[in-house]
Amino acid sequence: MAKELSQVELKRLARLGAVARLEQLEAERRAILRAFPGISLGAARGGEAAKGPGAPAAAPKKKARKRRKMTAAEKKATSDRMKKYWAARKQQG
Repeated sequence: MAKELSQVELKRLARLGAVARLEQLEAERRAILRAFPGISLGAARGGEAAKGPGAPAAAPKKKARKRRKMTAAEKKATSDRMKKYWAARKQQG
């Protein structure tokens, strides 16, 4: 019969497997970067594109839209309007 593994042994083996997988992924990453030297992680994640021949120009960044704060009266009006809306929806079905 097979001996059951303890939690500690399971975690140790899982960690060894995770380390081995990370090494495989890193080797694959290096191979991809060798095959496509113009790419970088920043470009892949939407950051700055890699500079060099054939690299696309960076798009200008948009300004963050400022939201104005609602006044207490506006909040109350919205609350009353939504209460009325949901009451009507509840009565319909």
